[in-house]
Amino acid sequence: MASIDVVVPCYNYGHFLADAVGSVLSQEGADLRVLIIDNASEDDSLEVARALRARDKRVEVMAHSVNQGPTSSYNEGIDKASADYFLILDADDLLAPGALSRALSVLENNPDVCFAFGLEGRLDEGHATRPTVPRTSGGVSVATGGEFIRGLCSWPVNRIGANTVVRRTSAQKRIGHYRPSLPYTDDLEMWLRLATLGGVACISDVQAIRRYHGSRMSVHYQSRQARDFVEREKAFVSFFDNEGRQLPDAPMLMAQVRKGLGQLAYWSAISHFTRGQRRSAMEIMRLSHRWRPHAVLLPPVAALLHMDRPLGRTFDILREALASRGGR
Repeated sequence: MASIDVVVPCYNYGHFLADAVGSVLSQEGADLRVLIIDNASEDDSLEVARALRARDKRVEVMAHSVNQGPTSSYNEGIDKASADYFLILDADDLLAPGALSRALSVLENNPDVCFAFGLEGRLDEGHATRPTVPRTSGGVSVATGGEFIRGLCSWPVNRIGANTVVRRTSAQKRIGHYRPSLPYTDDLEMWLRLATLGGVACISDVQAIRRYHGSRMSVHYQSRQARDFVEREKAFVSFFDNEGRQLPDAPMLMAQVRKGLGQLAYWSAISHFTRGQRRSAMEIMRLSHRWRPHAVLLPPVAALLHMDRPLGRTFDILREALASRGGR
Protein backbone atom coordinates (compact mmCIF):
# COMPACT_ATOMS: atom_id res chain seq x y z
CA MET A 1 0.00 0.00 0.00
CA ALA A 2 1.34 3.43 -0.97
CA SER A 3 2.22 5.77 1.89
CA ILE A 4 1.52 9.48 2.22
CA ASP A 5 2.47 12.23 4.65
CA VAL A 6 -0.19 14.90 5.14
CA VAL A 7 1.12 18.10 6.72
CA VAL A 8 -1.46 20.30 8.49
CA PRO A 9 -0.04 23.74 9.33
CA CYS A 10 -2.11 25.46 12.00
CA TYR A 11 -2.31 28.93 13.49
CA ASN A 12 -5.30 29.77 15.69
CA TYR A 13 -7.56 27.26 13.94
CA GLY A 14 -8.23 25.03 16.94
CA HIS A 15 -11.97 25.15 16.26
CA PHE A 16 -11.41 23.69 12.77
CA LEU A 17 -8.43 21.41 13.39
CA ALA A 18 -10.27 18.27 14.51
CA ASP A 19 -12.46 18.32 11.39
CA ALA A 20 -9.45 18.79 9.11
CA VAL A 21 -7.46 15.97 10.66
CA GLY A 22 -10.53 13.75 10.86
CA SER A 23 -11.09 14.16 7.12
CA VAL A 24 -7.58 12.75 6.60
CA LEU A 25 -7.73 9.90 9.09
CA SER A 26 -10.99 8.66 7.58
CA GLN A 27 -9.35 8.16 4.17
CA GLU A 28 -8.93 4.60 2.93
CA GLY A 29 -6.44 2.98 0.57
CA ALA A 30 -3.33 4.66 1.94
CA ASP A 31 -0.75 4.15 4.66
CA LEU A 32 -0.88 7.66 6.08
CA ARG A 33 0.70 9.91 8.65
CA VAL A 34 -0.63 13.31 9.72
CA LEU A 35 1.91 15.88 10.88
CA ILE A 36 0.32 18.87 12.61
CA ILE A 37 2.66 21.86 12.79
CA ASP A 38 1.38 24.43 15.27
CA ASN A 39 2.81 27.87 14.58
CA ALA A 40 2.68 29.31 18.12
CA SER A 41 -1.12 29.50 18.16
CA GLU A 42 -2.73 31.71 20.77
CA ASP A 43 -5.92 29.65 20.99
CA ASP A 44 -6.38 25.98 21.95
CA SER A 45 -4.88 24.60 18.70
CA LEU A 46 -1.97 22.87 20.43
CA GLU A 47 -4.24 21.24 23.01
CA VAL A 48 -6.54 19.99 20.24
CA ALA A 49 -3.55 18.68 18.29
CA ARG A 50 -2.19 16.79 21.29
CA ALA A 51 -5.60 15.29 21.99
CA LEU A 52 -5.77 14.06 18.41
CA ARG A 53 -2.31 12.55 18.78
CA ALA A 54 -3.37 10.77 21.96
CA ARG A 55 -6.31 9.18 20.15
CA ASP A 56 -4.52 8.08 16.97
CA LYS A 57 -0.91 6.98 16.63
CA ARG A 58 -0.87 8.15 13.00
CA VAL A 59 -0.89 11.75 14.23
CA GLU A 60 2.32 13.58 15.11
CA VAL A 61 2.59 17.10 16.50
CA MET A 62 5.29 19.73 16.21
CA ALA A 63 4.97 23.02 18.06
CA HIS A 64 6.76 26.31 17.47
CA SER A 65 7.33 28.68 20.36
CA VAL A 66 7.48 31.64 17.96
CA ASN A 67 5.26 32.25 14.93
CA GLN A 68 7.52 31.66 11.95
CA GLY A 69 4.88 32.15 9.24
CA PRO A 70 3.12 29.56 7.07
CA THR A 71 5.96 29.16 4.56
CA SER A 72 8.24 27.94 7.31
CA SER A 73 5.69 25.27 8.25
CA TYR A 74 5.35 24.13 4.63
CA ASN A 75 9.10 23.79 4.33
CA GLU A 76 9.43 22.04 7.66
CA GLY A 77 6.84 19.56 6.43
CA ILE A 78 8.86 18.95 3.28
CA ASP A 79 11.96 18.26 5.37
CA LYS A 80 10.07 15.82 7.60
CA ALA A 81 8.32 13.96 4.76
CA SER A 82 9.44 10.38 4.27
CA ALA A 83 6.44 8.65 2.67
CA ASP A 84 5.93 7.94 -1.03
CA TYR A 85 3.64 10.93 -1.44
CA PHE A 86 3.11 14.33 0.16
CA LEU A 87 0.17 16.71 0.69
CA ILE A 88 -0.33 19.97 2.56
CA LEU A 89 -3.83 20.54 3.97
CA ASP A 90 -4.76 23.86 5.57
CA ALA A 91 -6.10 23.41 9.09
CA ASP A 92 -9.40 25.11 8.25
CA ASP A 93 -10.13 22.93 5.21
CA LEU A 94 -11.12 19.32 4.55
CA LEU A 95 -10.22 16.41 2.31
CA ALA A 96 -13.15 14.98 0.38
CA PRO A 97 -14.04 11.32 0.96
CA GLY A 98 -11.93 9.08 -1.26
CA ALA A 99 -9.55 11.87 -2.24
CA LEU A 100 -6.34 10.07 -1.32
CA SER A 101 -7.26 6.76 -2.91
CA ARG A 102 -8.14 8.54 -6.17
CA ALA A 103 -4.94 10.58 -6.22
CA LEU A 104 -2.67 7.70 -5.28
CA SER A 105 -4.26 5.46 -7.89
CA VAL A 106 -3.50 8.05 -10.57
CA LEU A 107 0.08 8.50 -9.41
CA GLU A 108 0.76 4.79 -9.00
CA ASN A 109 -0.54 4.09 -12.51
CA ASN A 110 1.28 7.02 -14.12
CA PRO A 111 4.92 6.93 -13.00
CA ASP A 112 5.82 9.91 -15.19
CA VAL A 113 3.35 12.17 -13.36
CA CYS A 114 4.87 14.34 -10.61
CA PHE A 115 1.67 15.60 -9.06
CA ALA A 116 -2.08 15.23 -9.28
CA PHE A 117 -4.75 17.77 -8.38
CA GLY A 118 -8.52 17.91 -8.47
CA LEU A 119 -11.58 20.02 -7.83
CA GLU A 120 -12.31 22.01 -4.68
CA GLY A 121 -15.70 22.30 -3.04
CA ARG A 122 -16.68 25.41 -1.09
CA LEU A 123 -17.84 25.49 2.51
CA ASP A 124 -19.33 28.84 3.45
CA GLU A 125 -19.70 30.06 7.00
CA GLY A 126 -23.10 29.10 8.34
CA HIS A 127 -23.49 26.10 6.01
CA ALA A 128 -21.16 23.64 7.71
CA THR A 129 -23.22 20.57 6.84
CA ARG A 130 -23.94 21.51 3.22
CA PRO A 131 -20.75 22.35 1.34
CA THR A 132 -21.18 23.57 -2.21
CA VAL A 133 -19.34 21.35 -4.67
CA PRO A 134 -18.94 21.78 -8.43
CA ARG A 135 -20.50 19.33 -10.83
CA THR A 136 -18.05 16.65 -11.84
CA SER A 137 -17.81 14.34 -14.79
CA GLY A 138 -15.17 11.97 -13.43
CA GLY A 139 -12.08 10.89 -15.27
CA VAL A 140 -8.47 11.96 -15.34
CA SER A 141 -6.56 14.17 -17.78
CA VAL A 142 -2.79 14.00 -18.02
CA ALA A 143 -0.48 16.60 -19.56
CA THR A 144 3.27 16.60 -19.91
CA GLY A 145 5.12 19.05 -17.73
CA GLY A 146 5.94 21.15 -20.78
CA GLU A 147 2.31 21.33 -21.85
CA PHE A 148 1.29 22.34 -18.35
CA ILE A 149 3.90 25.10 -18.12
CA ARG A 150 3.18 26.50 -21.58
CA GLY A 151 -0.55 26.47 -20.96
CA LEU A 152 -0.25 28.20 -17.61
CA CYS A 153 1.95 30.86 -19.17
CA SER A 154 -0.59 31.42 -21.93
CA TRP A 155 -3.41 31.77 -19.40
CA PRO A 156 -1.78 32.87 -16.10
CA VAL A 157 -4.57 31.97 -13.68
CA ASN A 158 -3.88 29.61 -10.79
CA ARG A 159 -6.98 27.41 -10.78
CA ILE A 160 -5.30 24.66 -8.77
CA GLY A 161 -6.47 24.32 -5.18
CA ALA A 162 -3.37 23.70 -3.05
CA ASN A 163 -5.32 21.38 -0.73
CA THR A 164 -5.86 18.96 -3.61
CA VAL A 165 -2.25 18.65 -4.76
CA VAL A 166 -0.70 15.26 -4.02
CA ARG A 167 2.89 15.15 -5.20
CA ARG A 168 5.63 12.54 -5.20
CA THR A 169 7.82 13.14 -2.17
CA SER A 170 10.92 12.40 -4.24
CA ALA A 171 9.96 15.17 -6.67
CA GLN A 172 9.16 17.58 -3.84
CA LYS A 173 12.51 16.89 -2.17
CA ARG A 174 14.32 17.38 -5.45
CA ILE A 175 12.60 20.65 -6.32
CA GLY A 176 13.03 21.99 -2.79
CA HIS A 177 11.31 24.45 -0.50
CA TYR A 178 8.60 27.02 -1.04
CA ARG A 179 10.19 30.43 -1.51
CA PRO A 180 9.59 32.94 1.33
CA SER A 181 9.93 35.76 -1.22
CA LEU A 182 6.52 34.74 -2.62
CA PRO A 183 4.19 34.76 0.41
CA TYR A 184 1.03 35.04 -1.73
CA THR A 185 1.85 33.03 -4.85
CA ASP A 186 4.37 30.45 -3.65
CA ASP A 187 1.99 27.65 -4.61
CA LEU A 188 1.65 28.88 -8.21
CA GLU A 189 5.42 28.91 -8.58
CA MET A 190 5.67 25.48 -6.95
CA TRP A 191 3.36 23.93 -9.54
CA LEU A 192 5.55 25.34 -12.31
CA ARG A 193 8.71 24.05 -10.65
CA LEU A 194 7.31 20.57 -10.09
CA ALA A 195 6.18 20.39 -13.71
CA THR A 196 9.81 20.67 -14.82
CA LEU A 197 10.31 17.16 -13.42
CA GLY A 198 7.37 15.35 -15.04
CA GLY A 199 3.73 15.26 -16.01
CA VAL A 200 0.65 16.66 -14.27
CA ALA A 201 -2.70 14.93 -13.75
CA CYS A 202 -6.09 16.59 -13.28
CA ILE A 203 -8.73 14.52 -11.45
CA SER A 204 -12.28 15.58 -12.33
CA ASP A 205 -13.63 14.87 -8.86
CA VAL A 206 -13.89 16.95 -5.71
CA GLN A 207 -10.67 16.28 -3.81
CA ALA A 208 -10.86 18.89 -1.07
CA ILE A 209 -13.29 21.36 0.44
CA ARG A 210 -12.13 24.92 1.07
CA ARG A 211 -13.75 26.67 3.99
CA TYR A 212 -14.60 30.37 3.51
CA HIS A 213 -14.79 32.49 6.65
CA GLY A 214 -13.90 35.95 7.84
CA SER A 215 -10.68 34.96 9.60
CA ARG A 216 -9.22 33.18 6.58
CA MET A 217 -5.74 34.55 5.89
CA SER A 218 -6.41 35.07 2.18
CA VAL A 219 -9.42 37.35 2.70
CA HIS A 220 -7.40 40.54 3.15
CA TYR A 221 -5.09 39.69 0.26
CA GLN A 222 -7.96 39.02 -2.14
CA SER A 223 -9.58 42.35 -1.29
CA ARG A 224 -7.06 44.19 -3.48
CA GLN A 225 -7.09 42.79 -7.02
CA ALA A 226 -4.13 44.85 -8.27
CA ARG A 227 -1.80 43.22 -5.76
CA ASP A 228 -2.87 39.76 -6.95
CA PHE A 229 -1.81 40.61 -10.51
CA VAL A 230 1.55 41.91 -9.32
CA GLU A 231 2.16 38.88 -7.11
CA ARG A 232 1.30 36.51 -9.95
CA GLU A 233 3.87 38.22 -12.15
CA LYS A 234 6.44 37.80 -9.37
CA ALA A 235 5.79 34.06 -9.25
CA PHE A 236 6.49 33.66 -12.96
CA VAL A 237 9.55 35.92 -12.78
CA SER A 238 10.92 33.81 -9.93
CA PHE A 239 10.31 30.63 -11.90
CA PHE A 240 12.02 31.86 -15.04
CA ASP A 241 14.90 33.31 -13.04
CA ASN A 242 15.54 29.87 -11.56
CA GLU A 243 14.23 26.44 -12.64
CA GLY A 244 12.47 27.73 -15.76
CA ARG A 245 15.58 29.47 -16.99
CA GLN A 246 16.68 26.33 -18.83
CA LEU A 247 13.52 26.10 -20.94
CA PRO A 248 14.39 26.84 -24.57
CA ASP A 249 11.49 29.26 -25.05
CA ALA A 250 11.65 30.92 -21.62
CA PRO A 251 11.72 34.56 -22.86
CA MET A 252 8.72 33.96 -25.13
CA LEU A 253 6.80 32.25 -22.34
CA MET A 254 7.41 35.13 -19.94
CA ALA A 255 6.21 37.53 -22.63
CA GLN A 256 3.03 35.45 -22.92
CA VAL A 257 2.55 35.64 -19.16
CA ARG A 258 2.65 39.43 -19.21
CA LYS A 259 0.32 39.60 -22.20
CA GLY A 260 -2.15 37.31 -20.46
CA LEU A 261 -1.96 39.29 -17.24
CA GLY A 262 -2.57 42.46 -19.22
CA GLN A 263 -5.68 40.98 -20.82
CA LEU A 264 -7.04 39.78 -17.50
CA ALA A 265 -6.25 43.13 -15.85
CA TYR A 266 -8.12 44.99 -18.61
CA TRP A 267 -11.40 43.20 -17.94
CA SER A 268 -10.87 43.32 -14.19
CA ALA A 269 -10.48 47.09 -14.44
CA ILE A 270 -13.68 47.37 -16.51
CA SER A 271 -15.51 45.27 -13.93
CA HIS A 272 -14.29 47.47 -11.05
CA PHE A 273 -15.26 50.60 -12.96
CA THR A 274 -18.83 49.41 -13.64
CA ARG A 275 -19.21 48.69 -9.91
CA GLY A 276 -18.16 52.23 -9.06
CA GLN A 277 -14.73 51.26 -7.72
CA ARG A 278 -12.89 53.86 -9.76
CA ARG A 279 -9.68 54.03 -7.76
CA SER A 280 -9.16 50.28 -7.98
CA ALA A 281 -10.16 50.33 -11.64
CA MET A 282 -7.51 52.92 -12.49
CA GLU A 283 -4.85 51.04 -10.53
CA ILE A 284 -5.59 47.82 -12.39
CA MET A 285 -5.86 49.54 -15.78
CA ARG A 286 -2.37 51.00 -15.28
CA LEU A 287 -1.11 47.47 -14.86
CA SER A 288 -2.86 46.41 -18.04
CA HIS A 289 -1.22 49.29 -19.87
CA ARG A 290 2.18 48.29 -18.52
CA TRP A 291 1.80 44.73 -19.79
CA ARG A 292 0.17 45.51 -23.15
CA PRO A 293 1.15 49.15 -23.90
CA HIS A 294 0.34 49.01 -27.61
CA ALA A 295 -3.18 47.68 -27.07
CA VAL A 296 -4.41 49.50 -24.00
CA LEU A 297 -7.51 50.82 -25.79
CA LEU A 298 -8.18 47.59 -27.69
CA PRO A 299 -10.42 45.25 -25.67
CA PRO A 300 -8.94 41.70 -25.53
CA VAL A 301 -12.20 40.09 -26.63
CA ALA A 302 -10.68 36.63 -27.05
CA ALA A 303 -9.85 36.56 -23.34
CA LEU A 304 -13.55 36.54 -22.50
CA LEU A 305 -13.84 33.07 -23.97
CA HIS A 306 -11.63 31.66 -21.22
CA MET A 307 -13.12 33.41 -18.20
CA ASP A 308 -15.28 31.76 -15.56
CA ARG A 309 -14.49 28.22 -16.63
CA PRO A 310 -14.72 25.59 -13.87
CA LEU A 311 -11.54 24.06 -12.49
CA GLY A 312 -12.41 20.71 -13.99
CA ARG A 313 -11.70 22.20 -17.42
CA THR A 314 -8.26 23.46 -16.48
CA PHE A 315 -6.45 21.29 -18.99
CA ASP A 316 -8.99 22.13 -21.69
CA ILE A 317 -8.27 25.82 -21.07
CA LEU A 318 -4.55 25.24 -21.27
CA ARG A 319 -4.80 23.27 -24.49
CA GLU A 320 -7.16 25.81 -26.07
CA ALA A 321 -4.73 28.59 -25.20
CA LEU A 322 -1.89 26.64 -26.77
CA ALA A 323 -3.88 25.80 -29.88
CA SER A 324 -4.77 29.44 -30.42
CA ARG A 325 -1.04 30.17 -30.57
CA GLY A 326 -0.14 27.36 -32.89
CA GLY A 327 0.90 25.03 -30.07
CA ARG A 328 3.39 27.52 -28.60
